[in-house]
Amino acid sequence: MAVPREVDKNMIVPTTLKEPDLVFHDVRCAPFRIYGLHDPQNEPVFKRLPDEVGMNVNDGVKVLYLQTAGGRVRFSTDSPYVAIKAVMPYVKGMDHMPLSSIAGFDLYLDTEDGSRYVHTYRVPAGAKDGYEGIARFPDKKMRSFTINFPSYNAVDALYVGLQEGSALSEGRSYRGDLPIVYYGSSITQGGCCSRPGLSYQNILTRRLGYDYINLGFSGCGKAEESIARYMATLPMKIFVSDYDHNAPNAEYLRQTHYRLYSIIREANPTVPYIMISKPDCLLKPEASAERRDVIYSSYRRALEEGDSNVFFLDGHTFFRGPDEDSCTVDGCHPNDLGFHRMADHIERALRWALERV
Repeated sequence: MAVPREVDKNMIVPTTLKEPDLVFHDVRCAPFRIYGLHDPQNEPVFKRLPDEVGMNVNDGVKVLYLQTAGGRVRFSTDSPYVAIKAVMPYVKGMDHMPLSSIAGFDLYLDTEDGSRYVHTYRVPAGAKDGYEGIARFPDKKMRSFTINFPSYNAVDALYVGLQEGSALSEGRSYRGDLPIVYYGSSITQGGCCSRPGLSYQNILTRRLGYDYINLGFSGCGKAEESIARYMATLPMKIFVSDYDHNAPNAEYLRQTHYRLYSIIREANPTVPYIMISKPDCLLKPEASAERRDVIYSSYRRALEEGDSNVFFLDGHTFFRGPDEDSCTVDGCHPNDLGFHRMADHIERALRWALERV
């Protein structure tokens, strides 16, 4: 048994890990800092939207807003190991995505030169309500870390286990004080990278150093007015519209795409706005081209109305080049290669946008 320091001393966190000096800490408590999740210190479980929004967009979002895509916790410690204990209401499985991304956490070492992957907390086969894991280091010295939350699983609580008596302080800060907000589909949510740190947003955050919020909802990013009006209230540095895939057809996209832009722009008149068309254009090239044209029309209309802070990214170009047929797991969802190619293209647009804020 291990007793967390930052929570009620009478509360015991059971563990199967064997370190005799292990002490668990609740990541909701200082000095840990949580990013990408809605009001994590005050909500009973981790979530990406307030309940009054998440429960009233569509039936899919009712489930998906409780999945922790884009969640991160940062801290610094001199402990020679970093363990986790994740409490989950279930452990989800899918036939085209590994558990290491669906329900797994991964660990990055943060330095002045950026962040580097060091460990995956692998989900044991048969796990049902959470799991534990540990990353060990060769010595005891001060290090800063980021732990990425799962892309497709709900998480009720997360504890970080450190050696008793170890120093513990805040992690490294992101640049600026506002996050980039991404709205979109299953690809936006992180399907189907091999671990959460390899979603295109996490790749870009490591490259650029800015915080972000992931509002990708698998199959359910349909730009309803309710979610659009909620997103318009969020403090943001840049807004990225990436929901092409979830519009049922080009006509639906035509009805909603410019409306989403208008709602965000009305509340955020100078925030850079990036419009992206879907990358997997090879399976249905004619339909994909029609949808891309709808998005490009939104972009042109915004320009003609005098908006100089809008940018269009043609997803048809994302996977082009050598091995373009190796960029997805199923012809649709990117694998790690696909996400890196997406990040390469989106990075250029973000750098353009960051010059304007």
